Amino acid sequence: MDPLRAVILQLKFQRRERLGKRLGELLAGVWEETEEDRGGGPAALVPVPLHVSRQRERGFNQAELLARGLSASLAKTRGGPPPQVDARALRRIRATPPQTGLSVSARHENVRGVFSVVRPERIRDKRIVLIDDVMTTGATLSACAQALKSTGAQSVHALTLARATPEFPGTAAASAGAAVDDSGSGRS
Repeated sequence: MDPLRAVILQLKFQRRERLGKRLGELLAGVWEETEEDRGGGPAALVPVPLHVSRQRERGFNQAELLARGLSASLAKTRGGPPPQVDARALRRIRATPPQTGLSVSARHENVRGVFSVVRPERIRDKRIVLIDDVMTTGATLSACAQALKSTGAQSVHALTLARATPEFPGTAAASAGAAVDDSGSGRS
């Protein structure tokens, strides 16, 4: 098994919360490399939310741990304030089955209309960086981005720890679509 996959699975399913913050520190290098592409300046880190029932079951949100690890790492290595983590910006309004094993179209349908912005005034005109552990087709990130853009976010980018290699046909073509920042059906 790939070492990164093994660590992510430990984080998510073996309650190794400490790994979340440590893995978030790894995102700091990518943050530095891509900051110019995002337009520089401050951005809000918005972890992809779990449904309240899933978070209660797991005890934490792995995306939030990654975001907090990233922010803490940037605070140590840079002058000035780090990007703020806004773990309450988005809410998953209904529970959904896990995306694992679903086709590309089923993944998009599974998360359609699932996310809402809790306080639009906190999002309006801001640069948002969505944080998640793994991206497969981009369906979840696109659904989050659509909710954020529809309430006035200036831009929405995504930063994930890993990109999964899907085991179902049609993903390569779907992945070549629009960016997450597009409010349409972006998939990358």
